[in-house]
Amino acid sequence: MEEVYEFLKKCRMFFIATIDGDQPQVRPFSAIDLYEGHLYIQTGYPKKVSKQIARNPHVAICAFDGNSWLRISTTLVEDKRLEAKQHVIDTNEELQKRGYTAEGDYTEVLYMTNTTATFASHDSEPKTLTF
Repeated sequence: MEEVYEFLKKCRMFFIATIDGDQPQVRPFSAIDLYEGHLYIQTGYPKKVSKQIARNPHVAICAFDGNSWLRISTTLVEDKRLEAKQHVIDTNEELQKRGYTAEGDYTEVLYMTNTTATFASHDSEPKTLTF
């Protein structure tokens, strides 16, 4: 799991695919956190992505560092705890700059479960992790 975290941090941007009705939707994310043995992402409750995840928490994530890529299949679980939200904000400078706070009804954090992560490149055999 730490290897996945470090790769996503290094990429600085990764893409999450959700389902909206019968159509896939893909958007960039940058906030990632490792907290209490889980990988967390962050979004805002008013956003369409939040509503899509609430309806179908199965998502795919993809990232590329210029040489290798990472594909993740996971289920996202909402964590409403203030301390989880605060930890994600505290470890992501961009969220701090944009004024995100743990209090209130905007910030949503979700952690990954039932996760399969596959690292690949043109230079090596794929490596798959599950957590």
